[in-house]
Amino acid sequence: MYNEIKQVVKLDDGREIEISTGKLAKQASGSVVVKMGKTMLLATVVVADDAKEDVDFMPLSVEYKEKYAAVGRFPGGFNKREGRASDYEILVSRLVDRALRPLFPDDFHAEVFVNVMLISADKNDLPDALAGLAASAAMSVTDIPFNGPISEVRVARIDGNFVINPTAEDNKRADIDLIVAATIDNIMMVEGEMNEVSEKEMLEAIKFAHEAIKVQCQAQIELRKACGIEGFAEYCHENNDEDLRKKVWDETYDKAYAAAMTQTADKHERLRLFSEVKENFCAQYDEESLEEIQTLIDRYYHDVEKEAVRQMVLNEKVRLDGRKTNEIRPIWSEVDYLPAAHGSAIFTRGETQSLTTVTLGNKMDEQQIDGAMIAGYEALILHYNFPPFSTGEARPYRGVGRREVGHGNLAHRALAKVVPEKGEKFPYTVRVVSDILESNGSSSMATVCAGCLALMDAGVPISKPVSGIAMGLIADPKTGKFAILSDILGDEDHLGDMDFKVCGTKDGITATQMDIKVDGLSYEVLEQALEQSRQGREHILNEMSKTLAQPRPEYKEHAPRIETIVIPKDMIGAVIGPGGKIIQEIQALSNTVIGIEEKDDKGYVEISANNQTDMNLALSKVKAIVAVPELNEIYTGKVKGITTFGAFVEILPNHQGLLHISEIDWKRIKSVEEVLKEGQEIEVKLIEIDQKTGKFKLSRKALLPRPPKEERPEQKSEK
Repeated sequence: MYNEIKQVVKLDDGREIEISTGKLAKQASGSVVVKMGKTMLLATVVVADDAKEDVDFMPLSVEYKEKYAAVGRFPGGFNKREGRASDYEILVSRLVDRALRPLFPDDFHAEVFVNVMLISADKNDLPDALAGLAASAAMSVTDIPFNGPISEVRVARIDGNFVINPTAEDNKRADIDLIVAATIDNIMMVEGEMNEVSEKEMLEAIKFAHEAIKVQCQAQIELRKACGIEGFAEYCHENNDEDLRKKVWDETYDKAYAAAMTQTADKHERLRLFSEVKENFCAQYDEESLEEIQTLIDRYYHDVEKEAVRQMVLNEKVRLDGRKTNEIRPIWSEVDYLPAAHGSAIFTRGETQSLTTVTLGNKMDEQQIDGAMIAGYEALILHYNFPPFSTGEARPYRGVGRREVGHGNLAHRALAKVVPEKGEKFPYTVRVVSDILESNGSSSMATVCAGCLALMDAGVPISKPVSGIAMGLIADPKTGKFAILSDILGDEDHLGDMDFKVCGTKDGITATQMDIKVDGLSYEVLEQALEQSRQGREHILNEMSKTLAQPRPEYKEHAPRIETIVIPKDMIGAVIGPGGKIIQEIQALSNTVIGIEEKDDKGYVEISANNQTDMNLALSKVKAIVAVPELNEIYTGKVKGITTFGAFVEILPNHQGLLHISEIDWKRIKSVEEVLKEGQEIEVKLIEIDQKTGKFKLSRKALLPRPPKEERPEQKSEK
């Protein structure tokens, strides 16, 4: 038997979110089921009994998984089994991870595994907005030390009104679509996309979301009380030597501060200077003694270095590389760097560099998406690669990790708002690939800038250029001092309290991602950060415009030519032919690739060719098949059959007409074979369409000059 405990949260539109525990997965440290309508998520938390030896970080693992059975679907592929995590599942896992991770105590190092499974789903309910609530609720019914609860909601602006957790159908009309995570008191994480909205509007959306989150957090507190859980488990995951900690601080802080004040722009030189301070401190110990305390020294010196840099920024208003707080690193860019690519660009900002390419393809190049909740095709693809050499690391590149998926998704969201939708006017599938060649902060934002330049270089008619910037924050709660940093370095990201990425055009924000690592970030500070980011974006856009200000008017010579023509729905079969015979013949003859799709009761024929000659040939063949004969039009037809009374002539594919013997020539013809033979091409005019039968009457003589009438000799009158 079981003892199920429930809490219910009511949304403004009358929908309810039910949180229950005690029924499923009772051997986990904590488990809950979150239900909204037909959508159900099972979240479990398991914590290790103790921390592993020499672990000085928070080993948190978050996995989000969608069961195909939840929506009554079979998985694609051969095995018919859920496999490796999809990009969407990785992105949802990251949303949850980024909200939870900052809320564990700094000295808690036991492994924590959070699993969230979609076990039932209504396709109109978006489960990513419930995953954070489910994970936090599962954490809340345990005694794991955790400074929560948190919750996540989707906030969308639809028809001018903010809505919490809108339906999938309603969300298609949203001009603001954000996932916001927060505790009762503080915003923790923001991610989403917008249709060029202002900073003020984005801030309003965050505030609206926070009010809904407070209610959901309170429900978790009540659930914890109902379960009889009080306090947290005791733990001791760090062995400290307070005397050694003091010694490290006393002997290295001023030296670390001085190293920071050198303000060198070379990150490797800065690393050498900071490392030298620690090495000099360690030199006072013999090898045996040092071996026992090295781990502690490393930990304490890391804290020293972090505090020295933070205080330098707060006190001196300068940064590690000598910049002012609102100053952007030097920028240079170049387009058309790769002559064989359809579009390419290099974007370099300080020590961060992206080489980005754009490839144009046809419908068959679209990305197929086969998830439990999301299935279909994507015509804009963006891939972000972060090889180890970009940071000078000597290790092999083992493929794409979660970070790359997340950064690529952010850049995709930023650019998708300005890339035209695939259709008649823009028939291309677009793949953007960013390879990070150097990295010292803001590589995802470099991807946005390089991607924008590469798209314009390829001739993609984007609506407006887009840039991106990463903002940082250093705040001292003791003194109340804070500094907002534009275009942060990797060091500043690591040592700071916020990583806030903002992308947009000159007219507004298109995408954002924010992670806050400190409690108590006020909306006033956030508003200031947004304004500073706007100024930074505009500066970067101006620098980009010096290289390329707008899309090239023409695609490059070696780029494929793609045209789409719309045909009647009932003509799709005629173009394809029996067993695909006709379309295959056209492709072979014209050296093209042809795809056909039925949409909105019409047929869309997409033709891709390497040159205009091949394109024209394929177009003429397809147009001929779907063309409808018109009265009084002239056609070049082929004689298909001969009878005693005339000839049957094919004027268009699948369209024949009768050329009567009387319409072959002005002069009298005894036999059709005198003038015509099968297979012969002749010009004819369509002179009549029978209204009842639809049969065509053709004429050849109507195109021939009419011979003059023969004058009859005058007859002499008899006298």
